Amino acid sequence: MKKLLLITVLISTTLVTFAQQKDEDTVLKTGDMVPDFKTKMFDGEMLDIKSLRGKVVLINFWATWCPSCIQELAVVQKELIDRFKGKDFVFLPISREDSYEKIAAFRKEKKHTFPMYMDPDRSIYSLFATKSIPRNYLIDKNGKIVHTDKGYSPAMLKETIAHIEKLL
Repeated sequence: MKKLLLITVLISTTLVTFAQQKDEDTVLKTGDMVPDFKTKMFDGEMLDIKSLRGKVVLINFWATWCPSCIQELAVVQKELIDRFKGKDFVFLPISREDSYEKIAAFRKEKKHTFPMYMDPDRSIYSLFATKSIPRNYLIDKNGKIVHTDKGYSPAMLKETIAHIEKLL
């Protein structure tokens, strides 16, 4: 009986310790307001995040060398952009630390035609996190972060889509 009690206490302590560990690479969390920033679109046009108030925005940080990012970007046209076309939704993919040339080659190779934005010096990304991509921040019409995730899986995308549908 003492062994069972000891094992139970050890397991409980371990679970509580893991549950209380902070996600130390995340700067902004659910409930925070999206910070002000401007980003340059691949074609050179500037975008101010303030101009998207009143819309549901999915900010997606990615890079050309990231396998999970590549998987995610391969499905966003059909799963997000086409699905929510004509609604108050914006998919805002921001490339972290990639040069214009790398993004141009990536777009050509992958045949992506949707708008892509650039953060060559990580100045935007550093407002949100310190490491790990892909990373998504779902922003409601008032500018509040309502859902976040890092990494990619079809299940995670499905969960994000459900959140977007509720906000629209």
